[in-house]
Amino acid sequence: MARSQLRVYYGPQSDACASISEAKESKDTVSVPLGEILPLLADAVRNERTWLGDFENDEVTISTDLYEVILAYQHYRRPSA
Repeated sequence: MARSQLRVYYGPQSDACASISEAKESKDTVSVPLGEILPLLADAVRNERTWLGDFENDEVTISTDLYEVILAYQHYRRPSA
């Protein structure tokens, strides 16, 4: 029986990764477009990934416009009595 070879995956080798590591050296925040992370977060919520709990108390910074849209959405999605 052939022995399987396992390798460590270090992620994509692109300039985006370099900018993230450079940003980590200067501060603990990274600015990314919402469209880049939203599908991943939605998938993680849909699949009930436990690692989301590690970040549930972290604060995120969003624009005032987005916050107002989210509040309006929250208000109008409530079921009527």
